[in-house]
Order: sequence, then C-alpha cells, then structure tokens
Amino acid sequence: MAATAPRIRDVLDTAPRFTAADVEALNARFEGVSSEAMLAAVLREGLAGRAAVVSSFGAESAVLLHLVAAVDPATPVVFLDTHKHFAETLAYRDALVTRLGLTGMMVMEPDEAVLAKKDEAGLRWSWDPDGCCAIRKVEPLARALAGFDATITGRKGFQSATRAGLARFELDTSDAAGRLKINPLANWDKAALDAYFAAHDLPVHPLVAQGYPSIGCAPCTSKVAPGEDPRSGRWKGWDKTECGIHVPGGKDGDNDLPPEYQPAF
Repeated sequence: MAATAPRIRDVLDTAPRFTAADVEALNARFEGVSSEAMLAAVLREGLAGRAAVVSSFGAESAVLLHLVAAVDPATPVVFLDTHKHFAETLAYRDALVTRLGLTGMMVMEPDEAVLAKKDEAGLRWSWDPDGCCAIRKVEPLARALAGFDATITGRKGFQSATRAGLARFELDTSDAAGRLKINPLANWDKAALDAYFAAHDLPVHPLVAQGYPSIGCAPCTSKVAPGEDPRSGRWKGWDKTECGIHVPGGKDGDNDLPPEYQPAF
C-alpha cells in the first residue's frame, strides 16, 4: 500500500493584523520620509494590506485626497453622510471627486431603522451629541471598514491639544483584530497645508473664508475667532472634542443601543 501524506490540520489564524511592535517599526522606517513616499509604499506596495481613506471633505481634506489620487485614484474613500452636513460640504465633495478623478468613493449613511428608533426628530445632536455621532458616524464607519486592514486619515497634530504629538502610524483601538491607522499629515502645520493648496491650485472649501477652519455637521459646527484652536468651533459649549471615530476609551453616549450598534472604542 502506498504511503499516505501526513494529515495537515487547518489552523485558523486569529492573530491581529498589526501589533504595537509593527507600529513602532513602521514609525521608525518612515521617520523623515515624505508623505508622498510613505503613501506610495502603503498603497502601491500593499504595506498596510487593504487600506481606505476616511475623509470628511472638510477644510483641509483636499491635501490628503490629492496626495492619495497621485498614487492611486481608485483607492477607496469613505465619506460618512450623516444627513447633517452643510450643503456646501456636499457640493465641495462632488467637485473634489471630479477634479481629482477619485473612483473609489464609498458613501455610508446611518441605519434608517436606528434613526427611526433613536433620533426620529433628527434633534439628538441638541441634547446628546455623543449619541448622535454614535448613530450617524461611528456605526456606519464600522460597517464600511469591516473588510479593510488599515485606514488613512487627514488628522494633524496642530489641530487641537488632543491631537498634539500624533504619530504617523498607530493601532486603531476600535478594532480588536489590529487594524492600522495611518496619519500621513500628522506633522504638517497650517503653513505647509496652505503652501500645498497654492502649489497645486486646489479648491478651498467655501466655508473656510466664512470663519470655519474645521467643518463637520452643520448643527455642531461654529465659526472660530482669530487665535482660537482650529477645532474649537466643533461642539461648542459641550465637553466634546472628537466625534468618536478617533477616540480610544471614549463613551458612546447611548448605552441602550443594541450591541450591533454599540461603538467599539
């Protein structure tokens, strides 16, 4: 009788995609490397697996989107349509998509059943902004990113005290499997952003000239006085500086949401 090959047991790989050691190595590898070169390695070489850009199409979004489009305009770009955006933001989004030739747009909307149950009047922002963000941003983003290994954000360290010292690579603590979060503009300042806009003749969000240096949902975005923190106009009057998609350990503001809609911070 012919010998049979030894049986190989199938082993399910449950290890994280990325670890803290991976993040440390990536930050060391790309220290001093341009954002353009870093994005090329991430997108062309598959350094971070399947990656998606998360963009609000806000005041400074054109810089990151232009950098990404120069490498691969088919890169997935996730936009969270909260149904609360300024009309100017939606028009700006459409104009930038056309201008940059972005072909990987993913527009995510809140679950209609959850809205009907948790925000039927559409006014949750006025008494529970954390809960509103959980429904309209955190949960839709979780759905969008289920198949991705990494996200690319437009966060910058200078934007607020909570973002100071932001690293280029970090672990996404909302994802137990170890998704990577990449911040190509982490060390860019306002002067560098302005210079890039000018050098590439990029269109500016129309609300910037009206005093909105950071633009989110219309009900929760206010004008900013000269010299104030650029993000001080977000959720003015509330003890809140982030929408929830970038805050490890944050509260969701809506503990009675079903488990499938609970933000996994």
